[in-house]
Amino acid sequence: MTELVHGLGPWRSGALVGLALALGVALVLRRLPHRRRATLDDRLEPYLRDTPRPSRLLTEPQVSLAAVIPTVLRPVVSDLAGWIERLLGGSSSVRRRLLRAGREPQVEQLRAEQVVYGFAGALLGGLLGAVMVTGRGRSPVFVLVLVLIGFAVGVVLRDTLLTRQAERREARMLTEFPTVAELLALAVGAGEGAVGALERVVRLSHGELSEELGRCLADARAGANLPTALAGLAERTGLVSLARFVDGIIIAVERGTPLAEVLRAQAQDVREEGRRQLMEAGGKKEIAMMVPVVFLVLPVTILFALYPGLGFFQLQM
Repeated sequence: MTELVHGLGPWRSGALVGLALALGVALVLRRLPHRRRATLDDRLEPYLRDTPRPSRLLTEPQVSLAAVIPTVLRPVVSDLAGWIERLLGGSSSVRRRLLRAGREPQVEQLRAEQVVYGFAGALLGGLLGAVMVTGRGRSPVFVLVLVLIGFAVGVVLRDTLLTRQAERREARMLTEFPTVAELLALAVGAGEGAVGALERVVRLSHGELSEELGRCLADARAGANLPTALAGLAERTGLVSLARFVDGIIIAVERGTPLAEVLRAQAQDVREEGRRQLMEAGGKKEIAMMVPVVFLVLPVTILFALYPGLGFFQLQM
């Protein structure tokens, strides 16, 4: 680090020291007691608790560094999470994808995770910039640019991972759907009602779809009727086939139509759709497999076929 500072020159090292001092003063001024706003919990807590809270010095005599760092960084993470929310927006889309991924729709927690990923990206960008600047006479602004780019890449990466998580969960649900529909059809055909069939299937099966059906049953036990609870299942997922499945059950329950035949037909439709998707994926993989054959294997084969003739032609010349 000392060699890096001496290599940058006196004015550049002074600029770095001044920048670090300015950041430190800004952080101190940002967290002064008169600038911190008391939350509603802090105002109501003295009136709601029965006994005074004991001193933390007595209850926690040993505080580890792993426990101190999150406490110190939590205000910074919260501020940056709010800044990312104002900059990116799209809270409804994020909430929708959180539901599709099977998580609680807490946008603030996801923004905090994006900040953590951004810190990791900024650290990698700073290390890369320090390695590239050392001994090459580049400006420290280059390091700052890499840090900002790393932070932005980390934020976008966490959002992309959420989308991938939701898509993988929906793919697992689509794979489980035909089996669950057949089990429901068997239970309904044996004489059980819609609620009893759902309870039996949830008890005997495991997976993402059975967990969602269990959530629907929990909503129904909490006071909502079965069609409303099933409609919530369709809203939490982005699968068209599952939405049709829910609509079929709702119509069968409300109008009293035979439910077993509807479930079997929908299971068959999902199997046909899965078979069609496999055929499409196979066609795309076949085209992708032709790329190394055309651009790697075929040129090498032609080279081996023509090389002896070219050598003989050069000898004749």
